[in-house]
Amino acid sequence: MEEREIKNKFKTLKNRISPFVLKSLKRLSFKYMTDIQDAVLPKALEGADVVATAKTGSGKTIAFLIPAIEQVVKCIEISVQGTCCIIVSPTRELAMQTYSVLQELISEQDTITSALVIGGESRKKQSAELSQGVHIVVATPGRLFDHMRTKEFDYKNVRCLVLDEADKIFQYGFEEDVKQITSRLPKNRQTMLFSATQSETTEALIKSAMKEDVVIINTNEDNLKATVDGLKQGYVIIQTEYRMWWLHKLLKKTRNQKVMVFFSSCKSAEYHYKFFSNFCHMPVLCIHGKMSQVDRTETISQFYNAEKGALFCTDLAARGLDIPAVDWIVQFDPPSDTNEYIHRVGRTARGLGAAGNAVLLLRPEEKDFVTHLKDARVFLDKYETWDNYCNLQPKLDEALKNDLFHQLAVEAYEGYIRAFEVKKLKNVFNLLTMDLDAVARSFGLSEKPDVDVRVGFSKKHRPRKQIAAMLANQTTSKRVKR
Repeated sequence: MEEREIKNKFKTLKNRISPFVLKSLKRLSFKYMTDIQDAVLPKALEGADVVATAKTGSGKTIAFLIPAIEQVVKCIEISVQGTCCIIVSPTRELAMQTYSVLQELISEQDTITSALVIGGESRKKQSAELSQGVHIVVATPGRLFDHMRTKEFDYKNVRCLVLDEADKIFQYGFEEDVKQITSRLPKNRQTMLFSATQSETTEALIKSAMKEDVVIINTNEDNLKATVDGLKQGYVIIQTEYRMWWLHKLLKKTRNQKVMVFFSSCKSAEYHYKFFSNFCHMPVLCIHGKMSQVDRTETISQFYNAEKGALFCTDLAARGLDIPAVDWIVQFDPPSDTNEYIHRVGRTARGLGAAGNAVLLLRPEEKDFVTHLKDARVFLDKYETWDNYCNLQPKLDEALKNDLFHQLAVEAYEGYIRAFEVKKLKNVFNLLTMDLDAVARSFGLSEKPDVDVRVGFSKKHRPRKQIAAMLANQTTSKRVKR
């Protein structure tokens, strides 16, 4: 145990890292390397292709930014023109955060240029920046590929490609964009792939986009737990219709702390945000994928700088975001799988010696999810429920008199149901055995809305199934008439 506690210092790499980077690290109080940094940096600085897996919050961003910067330094020394390095992130928020850390690392010099290329921002402005031949581009896949199809963006001299949170890039539907990006870039480049978890979808990418002698690094392999030591985590079993009552009490008990609450759909996050802020007068914020980029950026900034309060969010906020001093992660809706659980709780207890708390809310029918987490080396304590709750039904009844809020409640109910269609663990998250009337009551609704439930089918299959059902109904009607 004592040997594992001895950390190597960044200055041990002083002959391989530029002085301005070391100066920036010192200013940022980064003295010792984390496990993933210690394992990755020596290999990556040699120019090796790297596939790295480490617990979320373990310092992966620094582990790939330093080698990327050093590749650019080499390009500048030999007067290479155009963009030298591209860093791809699955979400705009993660790209913005990576870009922010990059600016800190290169702030001690004035030679390296960079650009942030994400959706929701001006294409024309981005194109103008790219036409100048910025050295490092931090981008989301879709917007990056858009610019790669223009003449303004010169990427023929790219020497380094980083794919951050690679499994999430595929999960968000960017598989084809990433294939196009990697196929258009020069073959003689360095490619680094980073994530907190690995999935089957990344295997094909590793084979097609990386060298045969790729270096595989997994700092999770020798650990008995898949989450960091400073994280205290547990679960609570709540009857479906009292879930919101439980959340109300938890928010009151943590009102002087910083809390992130995860929901399974945008509408559900928005519905709960509007109820708790407007009718319970609680200091909550909300972020989800259907908000404008301006609103998303402002919300993250507000929560980042806040000392206390709650952020209601979807899995948009589950990856990579490094928000300081988050005390609690509350998974109000269960994650799609064990990997997503790990990413969500990774928003707290980040960095060496940090501590945090996490609680997972489950309906009685979902308790077997704890066993799946245990198989994934995630161990939860069982938390007891409180003896009494505030009856929120009068406030809900009052809120639902508003037609717009009532419609939002119906849409939130539908979003909650739809989220179960794509969950992998059908034996745990089973729509067929779910009490939909109780689910409706959990949204304050007196009766179950009419929702077209397609068990086991994703959204892309739904129109085809609806047509099939319609034809079947027409056939049945003809037979009845006869």
